[in-house]
Amino acid sequence: MCGIVGYIGSRPALPILMGGLHRLEYRGYDSAGVAFFQEGRIDVVKRKGRLSNLEGALRGQFGDDLSSGGIRLGIAHTRWATHGAPSDENSHPHLSASGRIAVVHNGIIENYLEIKRSLTTLGYRFVSETDTEVVAHLIEHHFTTDACRDLLSAVLRTLGEIEGSYALGVLCADDPDSFIAARKDSPLVVGLGDHGNFIASDIPAILEHTREVLILEDKEVAVLRADGVRVMDTLGRPVDRRPMHVDWDIESAEKGGYEHFMMKEIHEEPRAVRDTVAPRIHGGGIRLDDISLTAEDVARIQRIQIIACGTANHAGHVARHAIESLCRIPVDVDVASEFRYRDPIVDGRTLAIVISQSGETLDTMAAMREAKRRGARTFAIVNVVGSSIAREADDVLYTMAGPEIAVASTKAYNTQLAAVYLLTFRLAVLLGRMTEAECAIWTGKLLALPESLERILSDREVLQRFAYEHFNARSVFFIGRGLDFALSMEGSLKLKEISYIHSEAYAGGELKHGTIALIEEGTLVVCPLTQTSLLDKMIGNIREVKARGAVVLGIACDSAPKVDDVCDTVFRIPDVDPLLAPLLAVTPMQLFAYYVAVNKGCDVDKPRNLAKSVTVE
Repeated sequence: MCGIVGYIGSRPALPILMGGLHRLEYRGYDSAGVAFFQEGRIDVVKRKGRLSNLEGALRGQFGDDLSSGGIRLGIAHTRWATHGAPSDENSHPHLSASGRIAVVHNGIIENYLEIKRSLTTLGYRFVSETDTEVVAHLIEHHFTTDACRDLLSAVLRTLGEIEGSYALGVLCADDPDSFIAARKDSPLVVGLGDHGNFIASDIPAILEHTREVLILEDKEVAVLRADGVRVMDTLGRPVDRRPMHVDWDIESAEKGGYEHFMMKEIHEEPRAVRDTVAPRIHGGGIRLDDISLTAEDVARIQRIQIIACGTANHAGHVARHAIESLCRIPVDVDVASEFRYRDPIVDGRTLAIVISQSGETLDTMAAMREAKRRGARTFAIVNVVGSSIAREADDVLYTMAGPEIAVASTKAYNTQLAAVYLLTFRLAVLLGRMTEAECAIWTGKLLALPESLERILSDREVLQRFAYEHFNARSVFFIGRGLDFALSMEGSLKLKEISYIHSEAYAGGELKHGTIALIEEGTLVVCPLTQTSLLDKMIGNIREVKARGAVVLGIACDSAPKVDDVCDTVFRIPDVDPLLAPLLAVTPMQLFAYYVAVNKGCDVDKPRNLAKSVTVE
């Protein structure tokens, strides 16, 4: 997620804004910028790359002392690209056509294309590829009409027209004594200080200056002046919001009060899945902007090749089940590091889907190039806009996980699955194997998943207690059937990555072909049980390991019968269509791995010998 900082008060603004951006660097970013009020106008300075690039540009304007300009009002931003590649033009803040309005924004404006088309017909010219620029132009449009008496009225009217998620900071050249903030589905806090007031997307940005904060709720707006703050709803009605005193230290604040980034990122999964799915669903149908696959293109596809490494490869196995089930196209899944060395059967009738969190995974990139060399059309699912894989693929679908700080991937996997489902449903419609009405049913189920994830997170104490009782296990087995086997591979990887416990995943039916010899008294076995048609088979497998002394943790849907009779502990997840179950059921596995590693005293965020982005072969 991007970073926002804003300040109005009696102290020099630029050092406060830049200090706040540095405090938010842990969130990840690819560009940064500031907008500030000076001599009756708004100035904007923004640069692609690290904060040092922005600081260099500011020093070129103000000299080494950034406090010398007499600036007392400004907003600043670090951007993680979602719409448009990293560039100076796509960096925030964005200005309106006249330069009177400046906007910073976190989140996604889902209807930005419709608004952009409407504003373009009115003569507005866009200079970036972002969804955010429409907000600046739309506020100015309303500000210059008779219906809006002032900036606040223009902002409120704009909020009534945009759809999606937002945390906004808005400056106006006509109002040097205040600025406006607003939020919906994207965090934003207001800081109350003795020498002025602040906004920030996260508390660490302003903790150096104040420990009194107001947590804005969804659809709330704040008007900040140097001497006070007014909070209201999007209809302009006053809201009584009491400040909260923050007693965290800086390191804890960066993690949002969580002990580790991994746990913070697990708790961001509902938001990440929502941001990946919601902007692409309109009226029950799926709109994948900038993806050029047509019905004619899809009709020529005779097979699909999925290429990925590690966690992304496990997402690929889920994709295979989904695509073959709904599209009836044969799918192969390959580990990227093996793909190009086996003389793969790939040609112009093959769609190669490559999945990578970073978009820079060297093995995956090399495999994609080999698939292209052999004539395949390439489709990338990545989390980083403008990454190498994104640039080289024929089409790209971005996940909206935001940056992950912890090495072990969590929310990126959930969003990869969300993207896989979107692509699957779209392919099924283009192939004529799914009607638009059936697609609307599937997308409705997909849109319900973030709420289900929130319930899972609220019930995590069950897993915490089980992990405390069994963290000394020497070896752990994950068993499942169908999609639950694909899910077991990711659960096993997560545990071994961060706890250093030997762990293996097996298809439930394969136990009797050798693996069951390893089961003895006290062996820990984890069993996802989300596939209704295979439940009785899995219960038989559980009875087999229980007869040999295993301790079993089951992960099952609310309505799943019989599992309490065979498992030692059952973690329940909300009922969900079996095809979509991996996106929910992986979260309990992530939590279990986390709690085991914490109890063992491991460095959860930085496990030994591992790197976040693997750029070597």
